[in-house]
Amino acid sequence: MNMMTRRERLQQRSQFLQQLRAFFYARDCLEVDTPLLSQGATPDVHLRSLSSWVQVPGYAEKRRYYWQTSPEYPMKRLLCEGSGDIFYLGKVFRDGDLSPRHQIEFTLLEWYRLDFSLTQLITEVVELINHILPQTRTVEYLSYAQAFAQFCGITDIFTASAAQCRVALEQSGAPEVVGVAPEDKVLWEQLLLTEVIEPQLGNGVITVLSDFPARDAALAKIHPENPLLAQRFEVFVDAMELANGYDELADAVLYRQRFNESLQQRAAQQLAGVPLDEHLLQTLADYPLPACSGVALGADRLLMLALGAQRIDEVICFGVEQA
Repeated sequence: MNMMTRRERLQQRSQFLQQLRAFFYARDCLEVDTPLLSQGATPDVHLRSLSSWVQVPGYAEKRRYYWQTSPEYPMKRLLCEGSGDIFYLGKVFRDGDLSPRHQIEFTLLEWYRLDFSLTQLITEVVELINHILPQTRTVEYLSYAQAFAQFCGITDIFTASAAQCRVALEQSGAPEVVGVAPEDKVLWEQLLLTEVIEPQLGNGVITVLSDFPARDAALAKIHPENPLLAQRFEVFVDAMELANGYDELADAVLYRQRFNESLQQRAAQQLAGVPLDEHLLQTLADYPLPACSGVALGADRLLMLALGAQRIDEVICFGVEQA
């Protein structure tokens, strides 16, 4: 990878972006170009939005706009208004993310398919990954609960205690954790997921992890037969999370409810509140979201895997520190 010239790297990235677009054009998906700036921001407690003050003509004071962490909200407005199947391939921004696998500015591929079940969407995600990777991989399907049983020895993570999670983390050989309350089961469980389970996923295969806890549903539907589960999946290749997909929530009232719950979580963690995307909420109320499933995939990460790169800044023009 390091032996390639700058032009060779640019050519490979250009060909990769062409491949992605061709995949969706062949499936009658319409490419959409959504705004990078919005008056609302995602309230998700795990995401930090960048913002800019903009002098909008007609207003005496500058107005604060937020750089999109995902094109999800404007894409859902388009879906409500009759766009049909759509995809987005472009830049998004997430503050505080910088590592060999993260950049503050990165390229995201996000798409929505009408009347697609999660199974159909997962099949399409796998087809896309195998279309890009140099060698076809088989697929491993694991539920969230199965992953904890297989890699942590916890037979039922939904009823396990914080103490059980702490012991499993200690026995795994993971680095010692300080500053976490002994009784905080959710956080100990999250540490097991990120420190023990995820590094073992996608080893020579494509791993699809599904049936996440309902508390992690974000904007996914809750399973109709099991209220403990969200209809959501993640995809891993070589221990790297590539994609995150949902059977999309449609109820406008539930959107506002979940947004407000996220704002409460932000307040509890002493994180700044953000304005909600009222344009999205109003559109959902006026024109309900059609039945669909959607997924976001880290395009730069997929290119890393395709080229055998170790760092995300090897497959982009310039990292944030060189910009």
